[in-house]
Amino acid sequence: MLSKPVSTRPHWRPSEAHDSAASYCLSWRLAVEANDIYAWRTVPTQCLKHVENYMTGGQYERDLNFIMEHIIDYIDTIEVSDDGLDAWILDVDDTCISNLIYYRRKRFGCDPYDPDGFKRWALRGGCPAIPAVLRLFNKLVGRGFKVFLVTGRDEATLGQATLDNLQNQGFIGYQSLILRSMAYKGQSAVKYKSEIRSQLEEGEGYRIWGNVGDQWSDLQGNCTGNRAFKLPNPMYFVP
Repeated sequence: MLSKPVSTRPHWRPSEAHDSAASYCLSWRLAVEANDIYAWRTVPTQCLKHVENYMTGGQYERDLNFIMEHIIDYIDTIEVSDDGLDAWILDVDDTCISNLIYYRRKRFGCDPYDPDGFKRWALRGGCPAIPAVLRLFNKLVGRGFKVFLVTGRDEATLGQATLDNLQNQGFIGYQSLILRSMAYKGQSAVKYKSEIRSQLEEGEGYRIWGNVGDQWSDLQGNCTGNRAFKLPNPMYFVP
């Protein structure tokens, strides 16, 4: 007796393509945050909706709040000295203040980086504070840490706008805002920020207890601090 062969291959469902894309984008974002994908230039176009949903749908804020809880738990274990040398480093863009409004117009990172466009945006001084990080900042200042805000923004063109933006958003009481001067022009973020931290630790005697940034280049190199904390940012990569 002959019987018709029956395929063991599962039937294709219209949702399979969507499920596959969603799975890919979830894996892509995980690999980006783990720094397993290096020097990527743009968000894959098929992941636009995924990144948009992550950044605007509530999960991004929940992740930030979760990370802040662990940072604050760590802060509470530190006995701050009265010598004024206990320091903490915070990055600025998408750490203290958010560029989400700008990147919404850039399709959440699917469009290539536009340095002139970003400069025009930054000069407006309209970046809102990231609430979870502002709470952390106030906790650090209240505990007596010397907080240094270290940014790759250009000092000559964006210095005053950045200073005003931070003040208007409630970042008051930090030790110093350090921007990229001509001496560091052309250096990678890792090299530039390493040299700044080295000056603070080795040149001025500060003890860096913590370092917070949304880019791995904020946290790599020399004098990275006793603990480093990576905040999520799937929209762009800074080498």
